[in-house]
Amino acid sequence: MIPNPKGRSLRRANPTSESDKALDRSRGAVEDQLKICGHKRDVDVSELFLSQKELTEVIDLSRFKKLKYLWLHHNKLHGIKFLTRNYCLTELYLNNNGIFDIEGLHYLPSLHILMLHHNELTNIDATMKELKGMLNLKKLSLYQNPLTQYNFYRLYIIYHLPGVEILDRNRVTEKERRSMITIFNHEKAHLLQSIAFRGKVDASWDPRSPFKQKPAQRVPSDFAFGNNVDKTVFADPEDAVFVRSMKRSVMAITSMNWDTVPTREEKYLEEKATEPAQMLTVTLR
Repeated sequence: MIPNPKGRSLRRANPTSESDKALDRSRGAVEDQLKICGHKRDVDVSELFLSQKELTEVIDLSRFKKLKYLWLHHNKLHGIKFLTRNYCLTELYLNNNGIFDIEGLHYLPSLHILMLHHNELTNIDATMKELKGMLNLKKLSLYQNPLTQYNFYRLYIIYHLPGVEILDRNRVTEKERRSMITIFNHEKAHLLQSIAFRGKVDASWDPRSPFKQKPAQRVPSDFAFGNNVDKTVFADPEDAVFVRSMKRSVMAITSMNWDTVPTREEKYLEEKATEPAQMLTVTLR
């Protein structure tokens, strides 16, 4: 009771009792589910259906060591700190709540499916901090959260969760994975762009440094074109490529030299001597 200058007494709301009531409601919902399923031992519980129970808080569920499937959608939850030791949990449905913080979710490494759409998640970095260690996560839903308004939101999620196959009901494409690397991982993007013919080349360019002229390639003195069993060892692999190119077969292309063929008028006027037409031959290796 709080005294009032006018002699009246004011009753302060007790937040602890409200929390206790919320936990009692949650405890009752859990016990009802255990009775419906006929479970007498906590170790036998593998799933709990607690959706649409008007829950604002949930009791600690760590007693259910084998819990794999948990439905908590369509409640009034704001956090999920009650899930810290349910290491076997593979499917978690938290959509349609008022969740603004998912602290503690990183304790669930076995999650395959996580539904978080229709909540109040605003901090995309804090959300990814909790999710990025989930290597088994394949299906994630975050749509209808404020954080989805970020630029490149979808690519950002794919970058931090490369194992996710379905994001917000749409399958992750290879094009998105390539775009994600280009935008968020510049070093890896540069490395992929610099790979050619099974070897890495220096694809960087500094405008302040002069162009380096490549030294001329020369055939070693002990090399013979006709020697098919040549065992010359090259210090530079590019010299070996150059020598190999010199061993390729010769191709000759022959065509008519039309400059030596008189035209109809020249034949009529006899301005050019009647000489046989010449042929042009171009040799390529």
